[in-house]
Order: sequence, then C-alpha cells, then structure tokens
Amino acid sequence: MAKRKHLPDLIVKSRPTPDETGCVVNVTPETAGWAYVGFAVYRLAEGQTLRYDTADREACLVFVAGRAAVRAGDAAWPEVGERMSPFDGPPHAVYVPPRTAVHLEALTDVEVAVCTAPGRGTHPPRRIGPDDVAVEVRGEGVTERRIHHILPETAPADSLLVVEVLTPAGHWSSWPPHKHDRHDPPRETALEETYYYKIRPQQGFAIQRVYTADGALDATLTVRDGETVLVPCGYHPVAAPPGSDVYYLNVMAGPVRQWRIRFDPDYEGLLEGSMPRE
Repeated sequence: MAKRKHLPDLIVKSRPTPDETGCVVNVTPETAGWAYVGFAVYRLAEGQTLRYDTADREACLVFVAGRAAVRAGDAAWPEVGERMSPFDGPPHAVYVPPRTAVHLEALTDVEVAVCTAPGRGTHPPRRIGPDDVAVEVRGEGVTERRIHHILPETAPADSLLVVEVLTPAGHWSSWPPHKHDRHDPPRETALEETYYYKIRPQQGFAIQRVYTADGALDATLTVRDGETVLVPCGYHPVAAPPGSDVYYLNVMAGPVRQWRIRFDPDYEGLLEGSMPRE
C-alpha cells in the first residue's frame, strides 16, 4: 500500500469575525505549501474601505455579494457589483495587474474574493461585468451544473484562471473526477486550485473528495459555508446533498495558463454514457 503524503490541512476555515481589514480567509502560497495561487476573502460593512497593493502578483477581485466603488491605479469605477447572493446570477469582477494600488469602498455590505497569482504586468486594470462572463450549463441529469467563466484562458491575464460553479441540491460537479497536477501539455497541465464554498441554506454542507490514483492522498471532506478547500494534486469531485445548493469559486494557476485535464480512467465511461461492469 502506498504511503500517504504529509500535506497541510485541505480545509481552510473562515474566521468567525473579520480582522481589522475585513479579512476572513487568507491563503498564501506559503501557507498552502505551493508556488502560485493566493486567495483571500474580505467581508466589509457598508462604508468600510479596503486598501492594498498587488506587489508582484496580478489579482482578480470577484464580488461574491454586494457593491463597492473600486479604484485600481489610475482606473476607477464608482459602482461595481450587483448581486446580493452568489446564487443570483453572474458576478462583477475587476482585474488588477501587479504593482497597482487598490482602493475599495463598500456601498453595501460586501463579500469580495481576491484571487492572486504571479504576474508580469502585461495587462491593464479592467472591469469584468456579467455580460463579459460566459455562462455554460455542463452535464446532464444529476451532473448538471452552471459555470460562470470569469477569467478563462481566452481572457487577458498572465497566470490566473477564475471560474464559479453552481451545483443544485442533489447534484454532482467537478465530474467525472478529473485532475490537473502533471505538467504534460497539451494533454494535461499542472494547476494548483482553491475551492471557496457558499452553501444555501447556510447550515447546509457539501462533500468533496480529493484523491490520487496511488492512494497517497485520499481525503473525503465535509465542507461548510465560507470554507476553502486546497487541491494540491489529485482528482477532486464534489457532491451537493439534497437540500443544499452549493456554490464554489475556483482559482487556478500554474506554469502554463491552460486548463487541460485528465479524467480518472475508472470513470471515463461516463463520458460515453456507459460504465464498465464486472
């Protein structure tokens, strides 16, 4: 039997109350034990401000809920955001390049996710509105879910890939099980990934399994509202139990800005509508 790897906790819990900056989640490459993806969530009361500098990293600010005035360097938008829940349609977002000062003032109570990865400063700041977010319905039956492509590989960025997935109660997503932990383009690309969860109703939960074929990693996680799951490697399907609608925000980055995946061969038959039977 393969020896299990020592890995950091895969679930990062939100702080019960925001710190003085409004931060409730802060994942850095150092805390995650990897090289690319950073992820933070800020919950701001109406009128509260957030200031920070992107340093050597590009950022995508995703408005999970609420509205704010945003300034990024010389670019400014007096109102960004529309939905009051992540279950209420595609998001507003703002792309920010490295070495840029960001100022955000909450116009309502706001929950904003700050997704980061190494950047070169190739692209200017820009607002990403709901009309810029491609919406895809993927799967069928109990695997049907809705995808919001916020920062796909076809959109300008240096490293970041950002997407939302909404999985109805009783459905599965990130399915069939797939992975992207091997640098073998164009067949597969190595991408670190975070999952940030919101559950409706709030007392509900999701189930996520993160596992490798050799058994070195095999974790089945019960994930609550506001928690973040780290996916350093392996396959990582998600289930939404009956009665729990599940939203998650995915952030990915790696050596190549392409999403190329490999399905678990034990489940590839699902792609053709059949499974091998013994």
